[in-house]
Amino acid sequence: MDRRLSVAPMLDWTDRYCRYFHRLISRRTLLYTEMVTTGALLHNEPARFLDFFPEEQPLALQLGGSNPEELAQCCRLAEAWGYGEVNLNLGCPSDRVQSGMFGACLMANPGLVADCISAMAESCSLPVTAKHRIGIDDMDSYDLLAAFVEKLSDAGCRTFIVHARKAWLQGLSPKQNRDVPPLQYDTVYRLKQDFPNLEIIINGGVTDLNQAEHHLKKVDGVMIGREAYHNPWMLSDVDRRIFASDWHPASRHQVIEKLLPLVEQECARGIPLKRITRHILGLFHGQPGAKKWRRCLSENAHLPGAGPEILETALSLVPRIDDSR
Repeated sequence: MDRRLSVAPMLDWTDRYCRYFHRLISRRTLLYTEMVTTGALLHNEPARFLDFFPEEQPLALQLGGSNPEELAQCCRLAEAWGYGEVNLNLGCPSDRVQSGMFGACLMANPGLVADCISAMAESCSLPVTAKHRIGIDDMDSYDLLAAFVEKLSDAGCRTFIVHARKAWLQGLSPKQNRDVPPLQYDTVYRLKQDFPNLEIIINGGVTDLNQAEHHLKKVDGVMIGREAYHNPWMLSDVDRRIFASDWHPASRHQVIEKLLPLVEQECARGIPLKRITRHILGLFHGQPGAKKWRRCLSENAHLPGAGPEILETALSLVPRIDDSR
């Protein structure tokens, strides 16, 4: 798994349709699923949560949970389904996640997390990675963070995706936890210096590839979240700038033209058009016709019987520009 540039797992956003769309813009960017809880996988039909389109690869599954055996079972499912990595969520600060005993609150219990990582690593041949904050509440010293990373490393984790903010589990909403605690990139850089044999990926506040290239001078990879969702065309130059590949999508129009067969296929089997189009509203961000594009999709994609013709109409409202460089 090449993790130099990845799109963060984002609940309610990075579903299979979002990931398919992103893959049309970048072939090399590593994509992550939404967080899937162990309970959802083990007590429901796993295909509902695990199925993906082959075109989405390289693809990683993010899990939420704190029971070592349940996480191990889910890792075996992930391997059977063909995922390339399993990631353990140790960074989500929401109340619902805390009540389920997973996410950022687990950073207060490194022994349990180490048991989870060990069970996961022993259950499958996939790389098991961790995504976490630099600290929680008043447990935010560098020494505690380094001890946490060392303990998980001893348990079998070699890749750490570090959100460069701490999380306040009491008093801040999940949205505030994405913005209010200050970014501390130097803390993540220091982790890489102190653990040179581990793969350290930085996450938090990255909005363009210039920033990503700067971080890559200090760490092994960069994970981009909301900016990649709201302005997906930023991924169009990732393959050339980050992965030294010659591939580049010719235009935004071309991306939608390649998406249309999937739209037709999914609508034919009863998937509402809006489930797909909600992920593509930002494709023409900053371009002439962007407002007409968004309005056409927003006003029509939810209508009964809406199909690919809505997407074609919206595309006709945007001037065609050769975006290749």
